[in-house]
Amino acid sequence: MFKIQTLNQISSAGLDLLARNKYEVSSELNNPDAIILRSFKMHDMALPKSLKAIARAGAGVNNIPLEKCSQQGIVVFNTPGANANAVKELVLAGMLISSRDIVGGINWAQSLKDKGDAVPTLIEKGKGQFSGSELKGKKLGVVGLGAIGAMVANDALALGMEVIGYDPYLSVEAAWSLSSEVKKASGLETLLKQVDYLTIHVPLLDSTKGMYNAEKFAMMKDGIKIMNFARGELINNADIKKALENGKVGVYVTDFPDASLLGVKGVIPVPHLGASTLESEDNCAIMATKQMKNFLEFGNIKNSVNFPNCELPKQEGTTRLIIANKNIPNMISKITALLAENNINIFDMINKSKADIAYNIIDSDKAIDESILDKIYQIDGILRVKIIK
Repeated sequence: MFKIQTLNQISSAGLDLLARNKYEVSSELNNPDAIILRSFKMHDMALPKSLKAIARAGAGVNNIPLEKCSQQGIVVFNTPGANANAVKELVLAGMLISSRDIVGGINWAQSLKDKGDAVPTLIEKGKGQFSGSELKGKKLGVVGLGAIGAMVANDALALGMEVIGYDPYLSVEAAWSLSSEVKKASGLETLLKQVDYLTIHVPLLDSTKGMYNAEKFAMMKDGIKIMNFARGELINNADIKKALENGKVGVYVTDFPDASLLGVKGVIPVPHLGASTLESEDNCAIMATKQMKNFLEFGNIKNSVNFPNCELPKQEGTTRLIIANKNIPNMISKITALLAENNINIFDMINKSKADIAYNIIDSDKAIDESILDKIYQIDGILRVKIIK
């Protein structure tokens, strides 16, 4: 029986996919085979030797110690695209509230609650202070054209905006989903110089942390409206506060406010609501659970952030050997030679690599004794070995 530990509240739509006779699921488990979580920060958490997989019900994995997991042969999954529609809708809402001062207008209207019959007249007299601009005809820059960025771009076109996208790592799958009407910028600077609205959809990496700073803001049109529903650390908060003060940035809508941004004129702080819909939570939980289940039961990997995608249909009557190793020369020859020495016939196999990690699925038409595991671990560079019958 597999032990699954939950570190956050996970939608039952996902957990219900785990058969009770095969899986024990609880937030309080020792030596789990796998962990499912959302935003729980794992960096200070000890990783038990039993742990084989971590499934994040969401896209971002900066709350998971990836390097430590890779060193211990732990596969980390995420769920790209599962919450894309929820985030997309909130981005569109952010663009609307940045244009029309809807939030300010609502707060002002609420302040009139004690004015009785005078409210309609006061509303008509005061509404002019909340006038704004329309999205139609404006230029939107979309940086990052993955699942969310592509959806935002397509829907912005439907709102009558001119959309310019930039993504040097655009995948074939994302390109297929993107409208041909989205213009492609030759570079980030080219995009920043011409857009009225900017929405950011890139991962938080060492190379992207604080990338939107004083230098980037100086390139932009005066009064630009910026949407950040990706990660707060992509923006240099001190620099954007100065840009808001001098009018270079008109409005900053962020789903990741911290204390330094609260109460700042021009900042619209959204309390991390990007994926907070019932549909999104269900979709992420279902996707995370299915990926984890497919790995634990068959050794297949899809949507891992630290291991290569690697899938092989399992034939009935075969025994499966799963081997994760460092991506160094001669590993396959050493593994296959050891199997041959132990009379293990290879019926089918697949090998994939990603950066410093390689992953092997090896099927045999003969039973494989557990004693082979210790022999394989003797090969220098082996990270994890598992038999699936």
